[in-house]
Amino acid sequence: MTITDEVRSEGDRVVIFDTTLRDGEQCPGATMTFEEKLDVAAFLDQMGVDIIEAGFPIASPGDFEAVSEIARRSKNSVIAGLARANPGDIDRAGEAVRHAKRGRIHTFISTSPVHMKFKLQKEPEQVLQLVTDSVARARNLVDDVEWSAEDGTRTEFDFLCRCVEAAIRSGAGTINIPDTVGYTTPDEYRDLFIRLREAVPNSDQAVFSVHCHNDLGMAVANSLAGVTGGCRQIECTVNGIGERAGNAALEEIVMAIETRRDVLPYHTGIDTKMLTRASKMVSSATSFPVQFNKAIVGRNAFAHESGIHQDGMLKHTQTYEIMTPESVGVQKTSLVMGKHSGRNAFRSKLKELGYDLGDNAFEDAFNRFKALADRKKHVFDEDIEALVDEKLANAADRIRLEALTIIAGTMGPQAATLTVSQDGQHRTFQATGNGPVDATFNAIKSLVPHEASLALYQVHAVTGGTDAQAEVSVRVEDREGRAVTGRASDPDTLVASAKAYLAAVNKLIARGERLHAQAG
Repeated sequence: MTITDEVRSEGDRVVIFDTTLRDGEQCPGATMTFEEKLDVAAFLDQMGVDIIEAGFPIASPGDFEAVSEIARRSKNSVIAGLARANPGDIDRAGEAVRHAKRGRIHTFISTSPVHMKFKLQKEPEQVLQLVTDSVARARNLVDDVEWSAEDGTRTEFDFLCRCVEAAIRSGAGTINIPDTVGYTTPDEYRDLFIRLREAVPNSDQAVFSVHCHNDLGMAVANSLAGVTGGCRQIECTVNGIGERAGNAALEEIVMAIETRRDVLPYHTGIDTKMLTRASKMVSSATSFPVQFNKAIVGRNAFAHESGIHQDGMLKHTQTYEIMTPESVGVQKTSLVMGKHSGRNAFRSKLKELGYDLGDNAFEDAFNRFKALADRKKHVFDEDIEALVDEKLANAADRIRLEALTIIAGTMGPQAATLTVSQDGQHRTFQATGNGPVDATFNAIKSLVPHEASLALYQVHAVTGGTDAQAEVSVRVEDREGRAVTGRASDPDTLVASAKAYLAAVNKLIARGERLHAQAG
């Protein structure tokens, strides 16, 4: 049974056709290595993507090898290779996908007047003949053939109907009418499919598909409109990457269907809890950062700083979130502390940090927090701790650096001998590491065991010159993701590093004792 048959038997199932590895990789600068393609494909396969368009096999030997290897490794997904309407492309695509459990050849040709005249330099009748020939050749190689009318939304309707009818008659089980240049609108696109399916005599023998570009910012809206017009396959990419302004974003489409079942009574086979990880994987592989305010997977998608929003979120999450962060693989909602935060959010943050203040102490701390937030772009947990408990400023007195000796150079291994005083007692330990700073931090961790991880190590010269005082910032995070920062200055960069790391460790100890006392 092909995926076409499966979709026909279940009318409200929408097939997800992911073209991140083909159309997405055509985005300038987004080229992936062979290994990265295999990793992304394996993750999409695991996530529940129905069809993975793994590449354009004729484009290069590397693309052919990637499609072939993905086809061999795929466990669940249909693996598709793209081909133009010529024998060489189609044969190469067929060879690339032949090892897949389920392979597809996706062949296309331009059908709009402007493309036929200036790009193909062919007459409509010649193009129509190529549709028949290319689909028939592909169908002789695989059971699953998709045909696309490039620039379909700018194609004359009568000619489009003739091409679609010919493609289905020649063996195409999926008909894709792409909005190649992002030109159409939702109402136009929905109506186009309604008219096509009514006008083409054999339209019931194929699944219709949408493929939308985002040149006018309507790719997702157009894709969903196509579904309401009778389409049951959506072609999309992770993070919406693609040529020019990109493609319809997979994560937005899936979550729109998941969240608005009342107006979109469909379903997909995607494990939505894997969406955020997929986004990060593709972003890393392509070196394309995800914009902070990107829907579903952006860093701010579940972050709230406005006091009004934070207050509502603390009372009931559905006041400002229409889906849970956990549903897309995000650990939790983030209440970002800043100048827009209100009293309720500040009190909640204090409770999270282990503080229970009286009314007067709370108001004093809140006012000082607001004053700091006006001056500082990012207010971290340790900033709030320092505001509330001035004793934290002297927390380094608990464990002090007494002596530090470093052995460094090209011969290695680098070593640090560290002496600290803790509660009036001196303790010494020697450790090695990958460089003098690593050795110093290893020695501290041996003397003061903890499970926090190093999130930031930053050195800044306070003044110019080789005798400049070094200012070091060290940021560590505990297992719950709470962070503290230690800072120190010294003419010796390594001494400053040791002091800064100890300052951070002292804050961890103070926080742990405070939370333990609160729990007791």
